[in-house]
Order: sequence, then structure tokens, then C-alpha cells
Amino acid sequence: MTALDPPLLPCPQRVALTGEKIILPEAGHIALDAPHAADLAFTAQRAQAALAQHAGLDWPVGGEGSAPTLTFTWDDGLISDEAYRLRITAGQIEIAARAVPGAFYAVATLAQLLQSHGRTLPALAIDDWPDFPARGVMLDISRDKVPTMDTLYRLVDLLAGWKINQLQLYTEHTFAYQDHREVWEHASPMTAEQVRALDAYCRDHCIELVPNQNSFGHMHRWFDHERYQPLAELDRPFRAPWGAMLPPFSLSPAVPESLTFLEGLYAELLPNFTSRQFNVGCDETFDLGQGRSRELVEQRGQGRVYLDFLLAIYRLVTQHGRTMQFWGDIINQYPELIPEIPKDVIALDWGYDADYDFETTTQRFAVSGLPFYVCPGTSSWNSLSGQTDNCIENIRNAALHGRAHGASGLLNTDWGDHGHWQPLPVSYLGFAWGAALSWAYNANLDADLPRLLDLYAFQDEAGVMGRLAYDLGNVYQILAQPGNLLFNAYVSPLKPALISDSGLRPRLYAALAAIDEIMAPLDQARMAVPDAELIKREFAHVAQMLRHGAKRALLQLDGSALSPSALAAELDAILAEHRAVWLARNRPGGLDDSAAKLALARQLYEGTAGHVPVR
Repeated sequence: MTALDPPLLPCPQRVALTGEKIILPEAGHIALDAPHAADLAFTAQRAQAALAQHAGLDWPVGGEGSAPTLTFTWDDGLISDEAYRLRITAGQIEIAARAVPGAFYAVATLAQLLQSHGRTLPALAIDDWPDFPARGVMLDISRDKVPTMDTLYRLVDLLAGWKINQLQLYTEHTFAYQDHREVWEHASPMTAEQVRALDAYCRDHCIELVPNQNSFGHMHRWFDHERYQPLAELDRPFRAPWGAMLPPFSLSPAVPESLTFLEGLYAELLPNFTSRQFNVGCDETFDLGQGRSRELVEQRGQGRVYLDFLLAIYRLVTQHGRTMQFWGDIINQYPELIPEIPKDVIALDWGYDADYDFETTTQRFAVSGLPFYVCPGTSSWNSLSGQTDNCIENIRNAALHGRAHGASGLLNTDWGDHGHWQPLPVSYLGFAWGAALSWAYNANLDADLPRLLDLYAFQDEAGVMGRLAYDLGNVYQILAQPGNLLFNAYVSPLKPALISDSGLRPRLYAALAAIDEIMAPLDQARMAVPDAELIKREFAHVAQMLRHGAKRALLQLDGSALSPSALAAELDAILAEHRAVWLARNRPGGLDDSAAKLALARQLYEGTAGHVPVR
């Protein structure tokens, strides 16, 4: 027998089952047979807690008399610090590792077995190790949600149980820099004290909290304030490559004070982290060469100017004894320059569509000898309910080619574009899938994601929430449009081509029917997690937003069937619920900005009366 039922998340590399069942004894104890037993104290306590919670057993750590029933041993012959062996035989559970992380992950596996089987465990042998040394999650805390500390701690608990070992909090303006209060004072930022507390919590859970501060593009929140405008590339709005108008966006490489400014940020931020890595961002420098650096770019080329500033940032980072990470999108446009990047830098190769060409980009970085991560995403942003199929294929594609071409990590990103309207549990599917494939790609390719979510994210005995989250994330497919039409209906009017699409109206009604069908069993869910009722409320809110998005599109197709005033009242109720569910997990800073973006959708209904077609 080789298949565990229920399955584990992630499924281990190798599992051998004998077919026997082992009933754990009432009396037992946990032995730490390792050179540095004190290092295993926290991990042993986690094993003790899992035995108590799921099997009703009170096994002390240490103990006298009878032979131990759970033993931790050291084996320097294992292939990595994160590898482990787990053996369950009659009268004995044995865990072998060569370092604390391996022992910690063995206990994570044991805890899932106890959760599913209780006191009667399958006899088995597990040999396990990760495919990717770094398995990360990056959470956007700048557009616009900054989670509460309780939310962050719970997220660490969840991710650690899935063997994630790196966490980043994407930051533009949401760290409380002492000399820059005007930038963050309304954002409810992370303070230095909170970062240090989270860093310690992550360390206990074998997660590296990597500092993150965007340092080139995405600096527009700073440029809202007069004090920082001399550092900007532009002093006016500009047109982005996709046509939208953006405010001044990037630091200017032509302004020497830009580096002085960054050095001040780094000197204050970095001492709060024990990680020796640092993600400086440097993505999407759309306005580079359009303003203060125009002459430099004309003389030297845009790629060269970008690289020179990146290398100047690199020198700042190395002065702090850190390894620099940076987003690879800009340098990928200048592949001839990649070999000039120092080989102790980590490039972050990101792409969020199912068909992003990770094959080409990973080969490019591999040939250059530059260390790199692959960085897919949860597909939750700009979606409300996620985009399940895109998420699954995007992460699979990244893991496949990253593994084939020697990526040292997989960093799974979760963004908050356009107001961060999606609740956190919408992203659990992507987090779980990324954790599974980054740990053991081949062993997890056929994973039953809805079931895994029920078991290890929602703990739903009824088997409702996993399937509901999975299917609600695929409603976008019914519309047969690029992106997510039900989200886009809030932020822009339908394009003429869509209005003339005779098939769109029946697809919208099909989407409304599908949402109702998917949501019908919500009240039957029996989740054992502390936030069970909040999760139900969040998904009900998401479903209502999806329905309203469909109605907005229908109003523009055939206003005679809908009342603008009724839709305005419905949107007002959605806004009120948006505020309520936001505050259940997140700080108030950023909420007004997010709600204002949603309130703009009301413009579609204003100035209309009765039943009016919009064409």
C-alpha cells in the first residue's frame, strides 16, 4: 500500500504503508535523543499538543521508566536540514532529522496524521525532503490591507503546518519609519516592535521572515507628499503601458539623494529582522527615462540606467550584510545585461498568467548562473473569489520549470491591487497548492485540492468549504473573457465589443445561477477552526459581490430589466459589509482608500431614473 487516505498536505516524497493499524498507548512519553535536545523543545511541545488535541493523549516530554513512545533522533546522513524520516510501528513513533527544521516538518506530518486518524494510526514509513530549498509566501500589505497581528500569527501557523519556510510582507509605505510619519500615519503600519515579535514567532515555526521594501518603482505613496517629490522621476502623471494614467511612480536614478533616502530606510528597517536576505523590489519602473533621468537614458540606454541603479542599491544592501532579492521583470527585457548582476543576488522571476513563459525565463537565469526564484501567484487579486484554474496552472507551470532549471525557491505571491477586496481565505487554495508543489512536485500533482482545503485549511467535517472555494473561484470561466469580468465590472464600463457580444447576456445569467448553486450548501459547513463563522460571512460577501458585478454588466447590456436605484442600494449594503469583514482581520488603515475605490462603482447608477438601458 502506498496511498494515504486521507491525504497529507503536502504529500511526502515517499510513503510506504504496511496495512496495519497502530493504537497508540494511553501511557507514553517523548524522548529527545539528540546532541542538542534543547533545540527541539518547541518542536516536541508541538508534537505533545497534537497528541493531546487529536488523540486525547497526555505524553510528557522526558519521563522515566517505560520505553519512550515518540523518539526524536539525529541522523547526519539525511540529505538536507529539512529532510526527515517518520516511522510508525507497534509501540513506537520514531522521527529522525539532522536539524531542527526536519524534525519540525516531521511533526507537521504527524499532526496531520493524528488529525485524520486520532489514536489509531496507520503503520508506515515516510522518507521526505523538499524539492525547493525556499518555499515562500509573499503577502501584499500596501494595497491596502495591513493584517492585524493575530491574523499574521494565524497565517504563520497555517503555512508552517504546510512546510512553508519563508514569509514576506510586501511593503511600499506601511512600515512605521520614525522620520517619515506623514507617509504611513493613516495606514496602520507595521511597527518595529511588531516586526520583531513576528520575526521571533516565524523563527519558532521554521519560517524566515524576509524584509521587503520596494525601492525603485511603486513609490507613488511617498510622492503624494511634497517632501519626497524631488526624488521622483516625474512631477506629473504619465500614461502606463496599458493606457491608464498613473501618478509619479519611480525614484529617479538621476537624483543622488534617492540613494541617501534608501540608505536611511534600510538602516532603520533591517535591524528588526534576523533574516540575512532582503527583497528590494525594483519592479515596474514604468516612468524611467521620462523625466529627470531622460538625458541619462538617451545617453546610455534604459536597461543600463536601470541596472546601474540596481547595482547601487545592491551595494547598500551588502553593506548591511544581506543577500539582495529583486523582481526580475525589467532586467528580463535586457537579457544581455543579466550576466553583469553579481552572483550573490537572487532574481525573482514573476508571472501570474497560466501561460506565462517560465520555461524561457528560467532557462535564461539558469544559463547566466544567477540564483533565482520562480514567483507565481494565488490569482486572488482583481478577482473577488480567485481564479482557480489560472492559479493551479500558473503555480504548476512555475514549479515545473523552476524545478527543471535549478530555481532555489518558489515564492507564491498574493497581491492587493485595486483595493484588496478579496478576503484572506480566498487565497488559501493558492497557498495550499503552492506549498504542495514546492515541497514535492511529482508526489502532489494529482492532489485533491478541495479535500485538502477541507482537511487542513477549513477543517470542515461536512466537506463543503473546500469545494465551495474551488468552484466559486472558477465562476470567471463561465464568462469566457480574459481576466475576471465580474470584478472588472466594478472598475470600468463594458467595452463596446462586449456590449455587442450576443452571448454575454446568457453567460451572465448562467454565472448568477452557478453562484447560487455553489453557495447553497454554505450553512451545512461544519468547520472546526476558530474563525468558522467569519469564513462563512466572508464567502457570502464575496458571492454577493460577484452577483452584483453580474448585475452591473447586465445593466449595461439591457437596463430595462434592472433598477439603477435598487442596484445603488445593493452596492451601499455591499460597502457596509466590506468594511465589517475587513476589520475582522485587518487594521483600519487603508480601509477608506479601499472603500473609496468600491464607492466609485456607484457612478454607474447616479443620474439615472427608472429602468434605463446603458449603451
